Amino acid sequence: MLTLSNVEVKYAGVILVLRGVSLQVPEGKIVALLGSNGAGKTTTLKAISGLLRTELGEVTAGSIEFCGGRIDRVDPEQIARQGIIQVMEGRKVLKHLTVEENLRLGGYIRPAAEVRSDMEMVYAYFPRLREKRTAVTGYLSGGEQQMALIGRAMMARPRLMLLDEPSMGLAPLIVAEIYAIIQRLAAEEGATILLVEQNARAALRISDYAYVMENGRVVLDGPSAALAENEDIREFYLGMGKLGERKNFREVKTYKRRKRWL
Repeated sequence: MLTLSNVEVKYAGVILVLRGVSLQVPEGKIVALLGSNGAGKTTTLKAISGLLRTELGEVTAGSIEFCGGRIDRVDPEQIARQGIIQVMEGRKVLKHLTVEENLRLGGYIRPAAEVRSDMEMVYAYFPRLREKRTAVTGYLSGGEQQMALIGRAMMARPRLMLLDEPSMGLAPLIVAEIYAIIQRLAAEEGATILLVEQNARAALRISDYAYVMENGRVVLDGPSAALAENEDIREFYLGMGKLGERKNFREVKTYKRRKRWL
């Protein structure tokens, strides 16, 4: 469905952020993109959705294809109309609108009858949103705002959903709830999802395949179950030592990487 081939991205024509990124997202699968801050994960999503243009960024080499057609030179509005919807990090809801008004905006280009039925679908997946449907979104908890964002994206009936750090700043129980719903969307609705996360443990648990990024490059990829057992992934992203003992944060951050994958 989605293929990135040797994609290079620069900001302002001089700042090289992505350095030959290649990845694939098959239809109906959840693919995770893992890495630390500054690895290039969000830039990869913006290259796909076309939002780079709002930040003086551009794809300067390589290609991005969606369902057989190139989209790396297409305006973000047209990319959205093709069915690629990005859920931005930081819970960027329209805080002065109610939950239901936020959701309706997600389906603004679709027939009213379909919007009503899809609203019920969103409420079925997110019962909390039904309870809060008339509440002003800015007064919701962080988890509820994240649910509203995902629900708004669902209202657009995306062919490909780009989720950027959905677990950021949320309590573990809320993260587990949101990830369970993401997994249900793929299983029950056939949703195709590219998931960007620093929470490697949660992402590997629900995804089918994963890529690891460092310094603007993909340095490792494979089935999620296999990566979860990879020695380097366990040590550097899951905080586990060679014998299964948990390392503390300081040890993980200061440990000199073997860099076998670079």
